[in-house]
Amino acid sequence: MTVQMILLPLFVQVALTFVVLFVMGARRRTAIRGKAVDREAVWDDSLFPREARAPANNFRNQFELPVLFYVVTVLALVTRKADLLFVILAWVFVLSRVAHALVHCTSNDIRLRFPAFLVGVIALLAMWVLYALAILLNV
Repeated sequence: MTVQMILLPLFVQVALTFVVLFVMGARRRTAIRGKAVDREAVWDDSLFPREARAPANNFRNQFELPVLFYVVTVLALVTRKADLLFVILAWVFVLSRVAHALVHCTSNDIRLRFPAFLVGVIALLAMWVLYALAILLNV
């Protein structure tokens, strides 16, 4: 696997994080300018309307599970243990995160959001198991 193939899903995940950040900022600005909240809301997220809270919640979420993705990707790259299956699982994880963010920032329908989340969890778990086995068994 090339460095580019291994890191491209990671770059897309980083881009997703920034997109969610910009959406959050735009929705908060709209809420403040539209007088839906006063400026004190910046100290208390619960004062923002749902449309502004959803991307804020998702932005925080981008620093939870994805941290494990970043770590395993860098470790697999440095130790040269990233194979085709690893890269495929990385893409499954990242695409599930995109789907999760889209649902979270729009309808927030848990019937759609949870399956996207679960697919990502399973893909990430598989990445870690495969990486750990490759290191421990020296394959």
